[in-house]
Formats: sequence, C-alpha cells, structure tokens
Amino acid sequence: MKGTQADLNWLADPKVFAVNRLNAYSDHSYYLDIDKALNGDAMELKQSLNGRWYFNYAKNPNERFVDFYKEDIDCHYFDMIDVPGHIQMQGYDQMQYINTLYPWDGHEKLRPPHISSDDNPVGSYVCYFEVNEALKNKTTRLVFDGVETAYYVWLNGEFIGYSEDSFTPSSFDVTYALKDGENKLAVEVYKRSSASWLEDQDFWRFSGIFRDVSLYAIEDIHINDLFVKTTLKNNYKDVQVSVNLDVIAKKEGYLNTALYDQNNNIIYQAKQLPLTNFSFGLTNVNLWSSENPYLYKLLLTVYDHDDNLVEVIPQKIGFREFKMDQGIMKLNGQRIVFRGVNRHEFAADKGRAITKEDMLYDIKFMKMHNINAVRTSHYPNQSLWYDLCDEYGIYLIDEANLESHGSWQKLGACEPSWNIPGNLPQWHDVVVDRANTMLQRDKNHPSILIWSCGNESYAGTNIVAMANHFRENDPTRLVHYEGCVWNRDYCEATDMESRMYAKAKEIETYLQGNPAKPYISCEYMHAMGNSLGGMKQYTDLEDKYAQYQGGFIWDYIDQAVYYTNGYGEKVLGYGGDFKERYTDYNFCGDGIVFADRTISPKAQEVKYLYQDIIIKPTDAGVIITNKMMFSNTSKYQFVYQLKQGKKVLQEGCFIADVKPGDSKEILIPWLTKLDKEAVKTVSALLKDDQIWAKAGFEVAFGQTIVGEYKPLSVSKQPLKVIIGDGNIGIRYNDFEVMFANSEGLISLKYGNHEYIARAPRPVFSRASTDNERGYKHEVNSSMWFGASTFYNCTKFNYEVASDYSSVKVFFEYTLPVIPATTVDIVFTVRAPGIIRVDYHYHGKAGLPELPLIGMCFKLYDQVDRFEYLGRGPLENYIDRKDGAKIDVYDCLVKDNLSPYLVPQECGNRCDLRYLAITDEKDQGICFKMIDQPFEATVLPYSLQTLEAAMHQEELPKSYFTFVTILAAQMGVGGDDSWGAPILEEYCIKGEEDVEYAFEICKR
Repeated sequence: MKGTQADLNWLADPKVFAVNRLNAYSDHSYYLDIDKALNGDAMELKQSLNGRWYFNYAKNPNERFVDFYKEDIDCHYFDMIDVPGHIQMQGYDQMQYINTLYPWDGHEKLRPPHISSDDNPVGSYVCYFEVNEALKNKTTRLVFDGVETAYYVWLNGEFIGYSEDSFTPSSFDVTYALKDGENKLAVEVYKRSSASWLEDQDFWRFSGIFRDVSLYAIEDIHINDLFVKTTLKNNYKDVQVSVNLDVIAKKEGYLNTALYDQNNNIIYQAKQLPLTNFSFGLTNVNLWSSENPYLYKLLLTVYDHDDNLVEVIPQKIGFREFKMDQGIMKLNGQRIVFRGVNRHEFAADKGRAITKEDMLYDIKFMKMHNINAVRTSHYPNQSLWYDLCDEYGIYLIDEANLESHGSWQKLGACEPSWNIPGNLPQWHDVVVDRANTMLQRDKNHPSILIWSCGNESYAGTNIVAMANHFRENDPTRLVHYEGCVWNRDYCEATDMESRMYAKAKEIETYLQGNPAKPYISCEYMHAMGNSLGGMKQYTDLEDKYAQYQGGFIWDYIDQAVYYTNGYGEKVLGYGGDFKERYTDYNFCGDGIVFADRTISPKAQEVKYLYQDIIIKPTDAGVIITNKMMFSNTSKYQFVYQLKQGKKVLQEGCFIADVKPGDSKEILIPWLTKLDKEAVKTVSALLKDDQIWAKAGFEVAFGQTIVGEYKPLSVSKQPLKVIIGDGNIGIRYNDFEVMFANSEGLISLKYGNHEYIARAPRPVFSRASTDNERGYKHEVNSSMWFGASTFYNCTKFNYEVASDYSSVKVFFEYTLPVIPATTVDIVFTVRAPGIIRVDYHYHGKAGLPELPLIGMCFKLYDQVDRFEYLGRGPLENYIDRKDGAKIDVYDCLVKDNLSPYLVPQECGNRCDLRYLAITDEKDQGICFKMIDQPFEATVLPYSLQTLEAAMHQEELPKSYFTFVTILAAQMGVGGDDSWGAPILEEYCIKGEEDVEYAFEICKR
C-alpha cells in the first residue's frame, strides 16, 4: 500500500511477514504471441534484473547505510555483487554450516521471536535499470523468487514492501513507482528475522538475493491465477478437466482454449468462452506417470471485445490420480513405491543459487539411477525444477519452508518446552502462509503428489492447520508430515506414517500391526561419507508388505563449498573450515553425489536396488520380473553374455514382453559344458533414445555364477634355496623371494623387478568411516588400530621339501591386544614362482569386533594400476555390493581413492578371483583366490595416513602402493551416522577364528 513506511520492528514480529506483497498465484507463463507461447520462447513481458548489483555490507542494523535507498543518494561507489547469489559466497559475513542448533547458540541467549541486534548482517543492494519498451505503460510487478531471510524494497525512493519466507516468490505492484529513464531499485536484506526461527534447516546459513529478480508487466486483461484439476473416469481411460481462473480485467474479453497432445495435434478446442471457470471431458487419454510422463499442453488465448489478442498462456498438464485406497497410496489405481532421494538445492561454487545446468544434471542422474521420487528438503525449490520433474517423470513431495529443529530437539533429546510454531497463535498465520504460497505457486505440476508441512518442527495445532489448508484447497493430493511421531496427539497432520531413520526391523514391526496408514521413510540411509550399507534390508520390504511404500535417501548431494585455502589451493570446504563456531563440521557431506557433481560409489548400489526390472539368470534362461506399474518391458532390449574373465563365450539379445507386475522366464541357449567358472549376465538396455539417456543405456542387470573356479597350476620343479643366518632366499629362473626371520616376506622379484617395499603385515583395522565414528566403533575397537600399526613377530620356522619342489616358511605374530592372541601365516613357495599364503587368526573371548582381517602389502609406486576379476567398477563392501557387477576391471591406483570430505576407508572390492598390480608396461604381481574369493583394497596411502587426515588436500604426495588382501571386512552401514551400529551380519567377531588363503604369482 502506497504510503506505508518501513519498520525495523517487523523483523522480530512473527505476525508481520508480508507488507504490500501480492497474493500468491500459479507459476504459469504468459505471452503476447501464440507461436512464442507454443515454442516456449522468452516471455515478452518479462524483464530480468539479474546481474551485477551495487552492494554495501553492514555487520548489523546499527552500522547499515540507512538512507541508501533514497533517490538522490548515489550508490555507484558501492561494491559489486552477483544477483542471484549469496552474500557469504561472495566474500562477506561469516560462512557457517550447522545442523540442528540455531546459529547463535552459545553466542547469545535468545528465544523466539527475538533476534540479535549485534549479529544480524545487512546487505544493501542497488540496481539501476531502465524498463524495456515492451513493459512500459503497463501494470508492472516486481518479483523476487528467493531472498534469505527478510527484506525491505524501495523503488525510486518509494517504499514498496517487505517480505519473509526465503524460498517462495514475493510479488509487489510497482506500477506507481516506475518512471521513464533510469530507475533505482533498493533492497535491504537481513540475515536474521523471526523467520530465522522457522528456517533452521540442516544447511549452510546463507543470506542474500539468491534467486531471480524480474519485472513482469500485464495487459488490461490478465489471467492472474489458474488451477487445472483433473478427474479420471471409466477405469482411468477418460478424464474430466476443470480449470479455475482468477482474472484481472480492466475491460471485457473472452477466452479461446485448445488442448494439444505431445504430437501437437489439437484434441479439444472451444471458442469464445467467458473469462471464468470452465471444464471439459476427454476420452482415451494418456496418463502421466514417472514411467511415461505424458504431458498435454493447454493453450489459453485471451481476446478483448474487439477480438484483439491480449494474452496467451501455455499450461502443461498431466492426467493422473493420486489417492489413498484402503490404507495404500495409489497412482492411477496402482500401488506406488517411492524409490526416492532428498535433495537440497546446492552447488559447490554457488551454494543454493543453482543453475538450469545443475538441475538438468541432477534430473538426468536420477533417471539414470532409477530414482523415481524427490522430497524437496526442506523448502520449495526453483519453479524450473518442477517443470523438469513434470517432463522427465519424477514424483515429488513438495515441502513447505519450515524447520524449527533447534527449538525442541537439544543434542538428540526431545525437549519442546519452547517449541515453535507449536500451538502458539502468533505463529499460526505465518506458517499457514508458507503452506499457501507453496501450494498456489506449484499446484499445476502433475509431478507433485504430496504436500509436506515442513520438517522436524515437532507437532502442534499450527502444523495441523497447515495440513488442513492443503486438504481444503487441494483435495487431489495427500499431505505429509513426519513430526507426528514425536507427539501422536497431532497425527491428523499427516495422511501417512512417515519416520526418519527407523531401522528395517522397526518398520517391519509397524507393518505387521495392520496399521491404518501406509509407511514411508521420509529420510533413511544416511549417506554420510562411505555409507549406504545395508540398504537392501529396506528395499526388500517392498515385496513383503503392500503398505511399505518406499523412502527417500538422505541425501542427494554433499554440501561442500569451494574456497581457496592458505596455500592458494582451490579445495572443498565443510563446516569449521571457515573458523565458524558452532558448526557440525562434515555432517554436510552425506550425498550420493559429491559436491562437484561427480558420482559417488554409493550411487552404484542405489541404481541396482531401485531398479524395477528384476533379472535372474537361470540354467534355462532368465526370469524377468516387471515391477513397473504401467509399462511392459518391450521398450527395453535385453542382452545376455557368458564370460570367463575377459573371454566372451556367448552373447546375444532378445525382446521380452513382460506385463506390469508379472514374471516370465525367457529361454536362452546357455552353454552347459564349462571347463571353469563363468559369469552369466543379462541386462536391460534402452531400446530408443530418451531425453535423459541414449539408446543402449543399461537400466538394470542380473548375474549368476556357474562352473567352478580352478586355482593356479604349480610345478614340481626344484627350487634353489639359500639358508642364511637370518634370511631364507628362494629362486627359480627369474623369480626370487626372501624371508627375514624377524619380519616376514622382505623381497619379491620377478625379472629383476623388486616389488616389496616393506614386509607385508597382518592388519585388523581401517581408516574409520563417518558411520563408525558415529557409534564410537573406532574407539571400542581401537586396539586393532594399534595391532595394525605395531606388531611382534614371535616365531619363525621353515620346511624344505626333500625334492626342493616347495618351501614352507612359518611366522607367528603376537598381537598387542588384551587378551593377547596370535596370527599364524604360512608362505608356501613353489615353481614357477607361486607363493601360497595361508592365514589363521586365532579368536579369543573378550576381544572386540574387528574392522577387517587381512594382510597389507606395501609396494613401490612403480606399480600404479590394477586389474581384477570381481565386483565393480566402483568400490563395494559386504553390505553394499549388490549393485557391483562381476567382471574384469582396471583402474589407476590414484583414482581408487574416493574423495569423501574426510578421508576414510575406501576403494574396497568384493568377491575377487584375481587382482593384478602392474606398472605402465603391464609388469607386476598378481594375487589369486584358492578356495574362496577375497576382498582387497588398492590405495596410494596407508590406513594410518588416511586416519590422520581431515581433508583430501592434507594427504601428502604418495610414494607407495598399499595392497590389502582381505579375508573379510566389516560393512560400512548407513542406517544413520550418529549411533546406528553396522548390522551384526556384516561384522567380524573378535572371539571367532578366521582362516583364508590366496596365491601370489607373476602378472
């Protein structure tokens, strides 16, 4: 309202969250030309104000430049800043990452709605612009798509308005304040406001104008808001379309409408409709789903009473029905399973000011990894994201911008004595407004199936009011809220049982109780660091319980930021790297992609466990199970292959038509006479190009091992044995090995190349993972770190065969653990240069769990690459190996170091048949299985070096290659990262004996 004056008291008043802000409306585009509308060109009546703005920073309101907004104040001497962008990512204020506690905890004793007067950074922005010709002399709106957290706006010295809610648009009518020539737009952005108490999300605490700023002009007749509702009929074959309009009109007019299919054919049209709500019916329509995201285009053309075209609106719509049916969520009549992920908007170089390119990468990654659903954690995303989800086919839980975690959960304990919004009347309107602004903007997106009231804000009548607002204004969708688990008196806030980090067994207990509501995990599988082990425990529930309807992994991307450290290196930083306190350090590193959008090894498992084509090779062929809801499998080409190592024995392809929900065995003429072990692999590939991947892309696979593995052939030829005073040397042609009686294997040569840098030693520990540290496993098993670092060779012996065809060398290592125990290692050397290693760990009652059991070889870095037959291509572990395909792979040693934010255990491979460590000329040594496959890691660093480093850049130049051949390694876990132990079946008990064997030979 013109004449209103800005008031700083609004900042700490939860009842004031919008001044002069226009009512929220749908995010549709509008044009002046039909062809431009159909082509999706740039809007003629939109003017972007993004770019370089003038900027002045102040630490708090008392230090700000109070009069900067006045028309006669020249701000051209200010600094410059990018819009959109965060203040903190551009050199101002303090970077801070924090999870639960409020950022000021420990600095100031504050309670809602009070805010700091000393620590409240203010950004004073100024943009000078001229209005584009197409927008002149029209009603004009100024729209901010995202500003954190509160801001005042002036135009040419006139106060325009005030707004909060960082993640939904705010629109202001600026018609009266615009002028010809240069205009001065001034925006005063405050980091802290009462809104800060509602925006306590687990993320970097930024501020500033971080989304687009635009001018929009409207003509004399304008469809301000539209809501397209669809009702499916006749067994989902037909649809009734209802379109609700809110029209702003200075003169009379009428509406023409046409509906286009994906081939741009008009399948419905009507002319000269009144400018009011209308409806129509269609038969034999294509339905929208993730499997087939079919979109129609509704074209609304507005004419005035003189038949002049005034406005064109192209609105994409999808026909789908989502509802609860007897305690099960169904899409178009079929039970849905959310194979989802939580997604923060984030980029390492821009924070939350992400680009279209970032979003396209994200959505293609998701489709390529069988992710069908996203929860917009924990705020509405940019509008473009919803367009992409409509187009590519991603189911959405659209989440309101609400999280008050620190007001009720104190270091894990529930203590809601001053929780907000709770039942407090002064917080009612602001949270319902946040629900409404999200709903009004996003309501026409078919990808949104569920509205969410926010995240981790406990419970209360205000959140119930948000839920009821969703239901009253949009009964076509369901409502989600997880916090009801903390107080069951407010369960009406959610239509489904939603929990965070419930264990698989806990979920199963719920499902076995004949519950009234279906179950989803809005957050599960906390993917911090080397994690995501045991995920199969959850996905297996899909087929056991109809009311288990999936979950959302936490989360999609590491929130790490690029910065230049004190040595001039551009590196990724996490909490605490900017000397901020309090911080939650690397707790921001829990994505299935790294912060630079390179793929984490964890994604390999997600893709496999989320695949909805299940493939099981059999003796006769392959059983294909189709878990899709609506599509048969004929859109895929299936390929099969039978391999022995690198050798392809058999391959072919076929098309299979398996209906949704069905299984079928397809016959394949597999070879049956095999002289040794082989691998059957059947894969489903895209038959045609998709917008997210090319034809031939593998979406699913299955494998089976057949035949028997055959160990190396040995020779009975005599060896040359040299018995020294402290060493034993053994030779055969170009092979030479030496054992020292106080160390072990100290030399291994093939062709005069020495490979051993130091004697291999038994190891029992690893560089601890984030999950291990979360439940103090590294503390409870710390003696194994000592046993892997310090050792004592207490016995040595040898036996030479009478014909000199073999030499056995015996070592006993006494471990510095309590109670004390030993490891026996026997090396058996035979021609033509084969060393068999037999390893026996003696378990003792009272010893703690072991991270691993194996033997570490420290080799010279001339061998800097490796090849293996086992699971890959990316790292895998006993509880995260289903998605790792058995094949022959090769890799550089340096590339096997997974760049987790904190260096930790990484690079493991399971089910190895052989592992060759070589130089660039393919010369080297090879480790081979005997009776059972082994696990192995090949890294440029020792476990001790990895354990000591807190960042990747702290790792020094490497001069060695460390190869660890393992009998077993515990899993990595992933139920959560703050107390959940690795599942018992994936652990190694200290009291049990472990034996294994492998062979070493020339490459």
